[in-house]
Amino acid sequence: MTVILGSAAVAFALVGLIYTVAGRRTPRNVLLGAHGTPTEVPDVRELHLSQGAGQRVVGPALSGLAERIRRISPVGRVEALYRQIELAGLTNKYPVELVLLVKFVAGAAVLAAWIFTPLRDAIPYAPIVAILTTLIAFFLPDYLVLRTAEARQLQIQQDLADSLDQITMSVEAGLGFEGAVERVVTAGSGPLNDELRRMLLEMQLGASRSDALRHLADRTTVPDLKSFVFAIVQSEAYGLPIAQVLRVQASELRDKRRQRAEERALKIPVLLIFPLAFGIFPALFIVLLGPAAIRIFRDLSPTLNP
Repeated sequence: MTVILGSAAVAFALVGLIYTVAGRRTPRNVLLGAHGTPTEVPDVRELHLSQGAGQRVVGPALSGLAERIRRISPVGRVEALYRQIELAGLTNKYPVELVLLVKFVAGAAVLAAWIFTPLRDAIPYAPIVAILTTLIAFFLPDYLVLRTAEARQLQIQQDLADSLDQITMSVEAGLGFEGAVERVVTAGSGPLNDELRRMLLEMQLGASRSDALRHLADRTTVPDLKSFVFAIVQSEAYGLPIAQVLRVQASELRDKRRQRAEERALKIPVLLIFPLAFGIFPALFIVLLGPAAIRIFRDLSPTLNP
């Protein structure tokens, strides 16, 4: 247990150092403003001198190491990891090179702790435990990114119906589609608003509405959002009234949300079977049958032991 805790402490310390030194990136709103508007660009020399010695010296070294790790990693694995980081909304904060570096350092730190510890011979099945803990440390960043991506996509799905209702009401009130989306983005927050804000920024930079919407759908895995994007693109291609399309899409999303709620409600009795069978029923049987069993045992004791 001491070796495992020590290995975990070393791994977390190294990972924290990497995130502190190499993970500090200039926020996008420093150059584009809070909503994509141009602002004054800081002087590069002053920005470099304002950083600590660790960032100026260790940062480039870690960046170079991360780039080398990315080059030797399988291309398919790197692309899959980048996709998960994009779905988690961490592309700007934690690039794929940094995550690969964290995986490598965490696994190497745990393995080194096992190799150089003097207590490894006293631990049963030490080689197997060492391999398992090293693999856990290596794949833990992947698991955290995956869980973050799943939670973010679920939040987007939950927020989509309400946001679409607001967009529909704004369009019916006379606003254009972009203006309605901007109003929703300004009034709210969350991962869906972040993606819509990015879509508006792409349109401001020259992308067409159809391309920006397709990019929005590509950055998510929510089927309802993809259906919404497909409907808007088709309405623009065939010249259909966008207000009518939005109204139909909003109604369908409300129906789907109600159906998902009903499905979750129907699953509750099934989920309660195991707590009832293994938790409540045994205690209930003990309370109800316990006194009767004790009385029967007392009544039969003279007969069994004459």
